[in-house]
Amino acid sequence: MKTELKSFIYTAGNEAGVDEAGRGCLAGPVVAAAAILPVGFHHPLLFDSKQVKEKDRNALRVIIEKEALAWAVGMATVEEIDTVNILQATYLAMHRAIGKLEIKPVLLAIDGNRFKSFEGIQHETIIGGDAKYAHIAAASILAKTHRDEHMLALHNSFPEFGWESNKGYGTARHISALRQYGQTIHHRKTFVLKTNQLSMF
Repeated sequence: MKTELKSFIYTAGNEAGVDEAGRGCLAGPVVAAAAILPVGFHHPLLFDSKQVKEKDRNALRVIIEKEALAWAVGMATVEEIDTVNILQATYLAMHRAIGKLEIKPVLLAIDGNRFKSFEGIQHETIIGGDAKYAHIAAASILAKTHRDEHMLALHNSFPEFGWESNKGYGTARHISALRQYGQTIHHRKTFVLKTNQLSMF
C-alpha cells in the first residue's frame, strides 16, 4: 500500500531529491537525476519509479520536467564504471546531475544509505527515500526514464540482447545472448560473467 509522500525533509525550500537507476545492470551506464520541486507539488501517480508502470513513468517525466523548479540528469559511462567501480560511478553520476541544476540546493536528499559529499552542500541519506519523499521520487522517475530511453537507443544496434525490455539487467534472455554472442562495447566488463560461469545458468 502506498503511503503519502512528504514534500521535504526539513522545511520548504530548495531541497533537491537525488536518485539513480541502473546500478545492478550488466550493460549500459548508471544514470542519476536531481530534482527541486515547487512547494505544494503533488501528483497521485508519483512514487518510487520501480513501483510505477512504464506509461505512468513516462507521463510523470513530462510533468516533472515542466513543473520542477530545477532538474538535471547525469550519467557515468560503462568505461567509468569499470575503472572506478559502480559505487564511485554512481556518486559521479549524482554529482554531475547536481552540478547541472540551475538552482543551487540548500540540502541534498539522497536515496540510499551512502553518498560522497558534493561541494560542501549538506546532505541526508534516506533508505527507501523514493517511497517517502516527493523530490526523491521525482528524481527516481527522471533517472529511470532517461536511462530507459538510452537503453532503447542502444537496443537498435544490439537487438539480440533484449534491452528494449530488460534495459540491461541480467534476465534469462540477456544471459542467453551473452552465452551465444559474447560481450558488446556496452557491457560492464567488471560485471559480466565469464564464459565458464555463464554455463552455470
